[in-house]
Amino acid sequence: MGYRVAVVGATGNVGREMMAILEELNFPVDEMYAVASRRSQGVEVAFGDQTLKCLNLETFDFSKVDIVLMSAGGDVSRAWSEKIGQQGPIVIDNSSAFRMDPDVPLIVPEVNPDAVHLAKKKNIIANPNCSTAQLVVALKPLHDAARIKRAVVATYQSVSGTGKAAMDELWNQTKALYGLGDATPKVYPKQIAFNVLPFAGELKDEGYTSEEEKMWRETHKILDPEIRLTVTCVRVPVFVGHSEAVNLEFEEPLDAEDARDLLREAPGIMVVDKPEEVDGWVSPVEAAGDFAVFVSRIRNDPTVEHGLNLWVVSDNLRKGAALNAVQIAQLLDEQGIITPQGGYRSITV
Repeated sequence: MGYRVAVVGATGNVGREMMAILEELNFPVDEMYAVASRRSQGVEVAFGDQTLKCLNLETFDFSKVDIVLMSAGGDVSRAWSEKIGQQGPIVIDNSSAFRMDPDVPLIVPEVNPDAVHLAKKKNIIANPNCSTAQLVVALKPLHDAARIKRAVVATYQSVSGTGKAAMDELWNQTKALYGLGDATPKVYPKQIAFNVLPFAGELKDEGYTSEEEKMWRETHKILDPEIRLTVTCVRVPVFVGHSEAVNLEFEEPLDAEDARDLLREAPGIMVVDKPEEVDGWVSPVEAAGDFAVFVSRIRNDPTVEHGLNLWVVSDNLRKGAALNAVQIAQLLDEQGIITPQGGYRSITV
């Protein structure tokens, strides 16, 4: 016997990935329910060797499940997550709706697993932004060792972070430009194919975007509010996999070799860093489909006292979203927040 699990937003990129990872990791699922909007009712999705028909969110009885993995966007989560939590199950929400709610823990299991004990306040746990998740996994062991004083981050975010329509736009624009067709942007404000857009999300205060604001607010909540973090988020013509150029300034000395050793021992991280080789680093193509947060190009920064540079890459649909949600479900099981009824295969990277 295992858990009764519902995935809300089961037809989306992340919802499908959630079901794939639950199966891949042998999470103990006794009953799986695919839930979506009314217009997607009856659409078929795969869970292992089963084919499930999507059920209507508005009529589904959530009192009969233990865990709800929510990946249907902020508006749906704001309308439904608290109602679902009041019916008994714990909601693991992938949207930004509850990330900064003081009564909702925001969790990356490799970084702040103890926060899972706050889950019962609203029966909601928030998943961080995809770019934040991989960043804090890489920062955690270094911060513990030498205290990060300031971080400057530039992201290179794939179009899958925006959703399927954005992936289609990149594909269609690429074909159109090769064939002299119509490459008019619809999802993004400018052409994404063969281009980079230094603007991700919505415009916020002082010229920053919502993606940039999420990263510093969420890093402060998950890791340390004292870290001075500034971010520029860039959208690039990559289908899957976010990359980040990270510059760090520490309170204490930490050279590149020591940082490399710390990162190699840290959970969830794979160091691929061979500075003597021209290809001794990881790009999004290699990271796609993998669980790990990859760290490459670890270098001392001689322009500041106690400075380092890093290159951080991860599959944004996996560690940035679906995998992190399933790891949170594992934490709930391990910590006894929900009652275990079966075993699962732990993640090792």
